[in-house]
Amino acid sequence: MRNILIFILILTCLPTSAAEVLGMKERAEVIDNILKQRFEEVLPNLMRRTNIDMWVIMSREYNEDPVIKTMLPSTWISARRHTMLVIFNPGEGKPLEKLAVARYAVGDSFKKAWDKDAQPNQWTALAKVIEERAPKRIGINVSEAFALSDGMSSTENDKFLAALSDKFRSRVVSAEKLAIGWLETRSNLEMTYYPTLAKIGHKLISTAFSNEVVTPGETTTDDVVWWFRDQSKALGVENWFHPTVSIQRADNEKFDQIKAFSKRPGENIIQPGDLLHVDFGITYLRLNTDQQQHAYVLKPGEVEAPVGLVKALATSNRLQDILTGNFKQGRSGNEILRLSREQAIKEGIKPSIYTHPLGFHGHAAGPTIGMWDAQEGLPVKGDYPMYANTAYSIELNSASYIPEWDKEIRIMLEEDAFFNGDNVSYIDDRQKEFYLISSN
Repeated sequence: MRNILIFILILTCLPTSAAEVLGMKERAEVIDNILKQRFEEVLPNLMRRTNIDMWVIMSREYNEDPVIKTMLPSTWISARRHTMLVIFNPGEGKPLEKLAVARYAVGDSFKKAWDKDAQPNQWTALAKVIEERAPKRIGINVSEAFALSDGMSSTENDKFLAALSDKFRSRVVSAEKLAIGWLETRSNLEMTYYPTLAKIGHKLISTAFSNEVVTPGETTTDDVVWWFRDQSKALGVENWFHPTVSIQRADNEKFDQIKAFSKRPGENIIQPGDLLHVDFGITYLRLNTDQQQHAYVLKPGEVEAPVGLVKALATSNRLQDILTGNFKQGRSGNEILRLSREQAIKEGIKPSIYTHPLGFHGHAAGPTIGMWDAQEGLPVKGDYPMYANTAYSIELNSASYIPEWDKEIRIMLEEDAFFNGDNVSYIDDRQKEFYLISSN
């Protein structure tokens, strides 16, 4: 009976949210238009910035480099056979040359550059393409610190280097910073669609944290989690991680970092007086959201959340302001973390900051700004600088003592934001008031 009710609820909620979601053909057109703009306007600048004039990216089917998946046309679900892409910047303001050393052209973006009948060996064909263009620096995706920049397999790396002459082998360098730049930089067209993703996420959270979904005393946190999964699938968007819904309440249980981030109980019945928290993200148009918000379940006779909780939410909002106020182009993630924590502590806030880049991946490429278990910062990943036109999940929490509960709780917030090089703007605003769920 419960499954039937959930399905009916999905159908009743669908029209409002579904209006934001494009059909598959329309999505493909958007994805391909975005990709075209990125190749024309984003990538040339990044290749100049990193001083790499040739980028070689390759993947075998179902063992895709994280970068190559962001370069394939909308109708390609994965690499085919052994897909080798070559991007060459001839300089002097000329357009990039994009070649596919493969059995097929890769959509309209990469021109076929291998005739197997004329040259049976794909590696030899790749070496010939490189020799004909004589690049000064050949970037490949190998990186010790950044997984998203380490997409070339060890087998491919060995065979690639073996195929090159000594002259060009000596010109091979890591494309680590180029790969990060490609993944982290958002285009103008992407940012016209990103608000739609954030709005869909917020709409789903606001519905889940209402009496449409929650009946205090009956509904469990796991019921709400699976409602998110069902609703996402019904809308035609994906979840890049399994959602979580957790509870803080007026009991003797203390906040536990490990439990909060990895071992939340599922079958926890939602009761009047509970503070609910959700962590939820969707994937749509190859972009991702990551959002955390709170709801308060009113006790009979209550019309608003306790004052202590309201003040706690305001404190976490202030921590958001402190953090985003320290965003500065060229400043490292570790420096942003240090400055923000110092400022927050001076203001009497007990901060925990674990903000990450957002884009083609949920935990995306770019500077790491703290982790919940590494508030002192991270080597290498935290040392990476902040660039303009990048997106972030502003993820953090602050601890506050709640007099009404005689205990300390955490307000854990996460909202999607865009940094244009000068300031930070939330892609679809942020939570400043609790969702309120009635118990009457």
